[in-house]
Amino acid sequence: MYFRFFKKRLVYIIAFLSFFSASVGTANASIFSEIRFEKPSKDSVIKILAIGNSFSDDALEYYLYGLAKAGGYKVIIGNLYIGGAPLELHVKNAQGDKEAYDYRKIGIDGSKQKFPKTSISKALADENWNYISFQQASPKSGLFETYVEPLPVLFNYVKEKATNPNVKYLWHQTWAYAQNSTHNGFASYNKDQMRMYNAIANASSKVKTLVPIDIVVPAGTAIQNARTKLGDVMTRDGYHLDLNVGRYTASCTWYEAIFKQNVVGNLYKPEKLSGADALIGQKAAHKAVKKPYKVSRIK
Repeated sequence: MYFRFFKKRLVYIIAFLSFFSASVGTANASIFSEIRFEKPSKDSVIKILAIGNSFSDDALEYYLYGLAKAGGYKVIIGNLYIGGAPLELHVKNAQGDKEAYDYRKIGIDGSKQKFPKTSISKALADENWNYISFQQASPKSGLFETYVEPLPVLFNYVKEKATNPNVKYLWHQTWAYAQNSTHNGFASYNKDQMRMYNAIANASSKVKTLVPIDIVVPAGTAIQNARTKLGDVMTRDGYHLDLNVGRYTASCTWYEAIFKQNVVGNLYKPEKLSGADALIGQKAAHKAVKKPYKVSRIK
C-alpha cells in the first residue's frame, strides 16, 4: 500500500518537474532568441557611424544604403574619414577634440553631403547613432598588439560622448591585400595574403577581450570567401576594394551583420555588377557572418 502511494506521488513529482523544466527552458530559449536575433526596426531610421578611413569608405559609402533600402530599412550613414588613419590617430584627435575629419553623410533620402574639418565629438552629437564602428588601419589590422593600448581609450571616449544609451558598437574587420600588392605594410605578413588574412581574423576574434564590442562585421572574411570563386580580383590597387564586386561584397557583409537578414536574394546591386558576381558577393558575405573567422569556399 505504502509502496503504491509513494510510486504514485513519485510519478506526479516527475511529471511536475518535467513540465517546470520545459517551461523554464522554453522561456529561457525565448529570451536568448530575442537577444541573439534582435533586429533593427523597419519603422524607425537606423543610424550608422564609422570612425574609420578609406576602408570604411569602401565598405559603407556606396552600396550599403541601396541594400538597406531594398531590404525595407531606412538608414542614415556617416563616415568619419581620414585616409589611412590608425586607432592611435583617432585617439589623439579625440583627446584634442581636433577638427581633423572629412565627415561624409548619406541622408535618409540617399543624398550625400560632406562636412570638412569635423571632430569626432561633433559627429557623435550630430545624430542619435544606433551603431558606431571602430577599425584599425589596414597595415596593422592583423597586429593585435596595436589594438591593446588605443582601442579602450577611444571606446571609452566615444561611449561617454554618444547620445544614444542603447547604441551598439561594431568592429570592422578589414581585408587582406591582394597577393601582388606593393603596399609597404604587406611586409609585416611576409607578403603572404593568407598569412595576413589569418592574422586579421585572429586579431578581430580577440577584440571583445579589450572592449565590449556587440558585433564584429567580418568584411575581411567575406572578401576572402569571394576570392575562392572569383580569384584575386577583389581590389583595384592591391588593397582598396574593386569598385564593383569588392565594395559590394563588403557592403553586403555590413548589411547582414547589422540587420540580421540574409543578404542572399537582396534585389539591389550596382548597375555595372553582373547578376552572377552580385550573387557571389552576397553568398560570400552570408557565409562570413555565419563563420566570421574562417574562410568558406563559394561554389
